[in-house]
Amino acid sequence: HAMRLRDSLFLWVGAAPALASLAVAMCSPRDSIPVAASLLGDPSDTASSCLAQRLGRCGRGGCAAGRAGGGAGIHLPPGTPASKTKKQIFVSYNLQNTDSNFTLLIENRIKEEMTAFPEKF
Repeated sequence: HAMRLRDSLFLWVGAAPALASLAVAMCSPRDSIPVAASLLGDPSDTASSCLAQRLGRCGRGGCAAGRAGGGAGIHLPPGTPASKTKKQIFVSYNLQNTDSNFTLLIENRIKEEMTAFPEKF
């Protein structure tokens, strides 16, 4: 579920109605990698903050850390709709599947939506 707010974006990924984790990422004037912070949930579960950081891209870089098994550091080329959001991005990732390939599929699907419907992001 995606909800565009005035100066931010809220993404919820889950199978059941729960808000077990919440993270935010935003651009920093000092770095091309967005700053990310966990706001709610287990701080050792980095899925929400890494996804927020990768989708809230300001420039180059990304989150190399990830869930168990190692996360994939996804790098978007400059100029893609996701790299132009330059908004605070709140992400709540509430799936128990820790397979990095599954997480990558979800991330790629979100990017497809961002490309197909940039006005909604």
